[in-house]
Amino acid sequence: MIKYTAHPSAVIDEDCEIGEGTKIWHFCHIMTGSKIGKRCNIGQNVVISPKVVLGDNVKIQNNVSIYTGVICEDDVFLGPSMVFTNVINPRSAIVRKDAYRETIVRKGASIGANATVVCGNEIGRYAMIGAGAVITKEVAAYALVYGNPARQNGWVSEFGHKLTFDSEGIGICPESGEQYLLSNEGVKKLG
Repeated sequence: MIKYTAHPSAVIDEDCEIGEGTKIWHFCHIMTGSKIGKRCNIGQNVVISPKVVLGDNVKIQNNVSIYTGVICEDDVFLGPSMVFTNVINPRSAIVRKDAYRETIVRKGASIGANATVVCGNEIGRYAMIGAGAVITKEVAAYALVYGNPARQNGWVSEFGHKLTFDSEGIGICPESGEQYLLSNEGVKKLG
């Protein structure tokens, strides 16, 4: 019994795991061995390569290719036409399937439209990657990064608001009222 919905134009290979309540839209290709969690929304023209792992409630906008080696935890947002890579030095005439580098996008992180994530990096929990950014190194939890190459330009709450910290290192999300502590180790949510 199929517990997900897929547009008739979507191609879903055998031996995929797709969670209940997931929606797969026009012209998608879900490849063998991929694992997709519950309540995901996979936009038009998305390719999910073999062995990709997506957690629950992952939202993928149109025209995104997720290549082997990528793991997205729960509640990740992937903006329109953003790009993942999986090999550092690709060549057409040289097969490097044994050189794929793992990229992990941690819980709640958002990656903006047209951003590029160079393989082998980890994007921390609830990080916010700006549109068009090029990620060439690790991104801390709650970090706000943008530019080419991407640089950190502040911190954000779990609701995606830029945080301002007082003299004691406390920042308050204007939407949720949740408090965050800034220290030498980075930012963490209090309570």
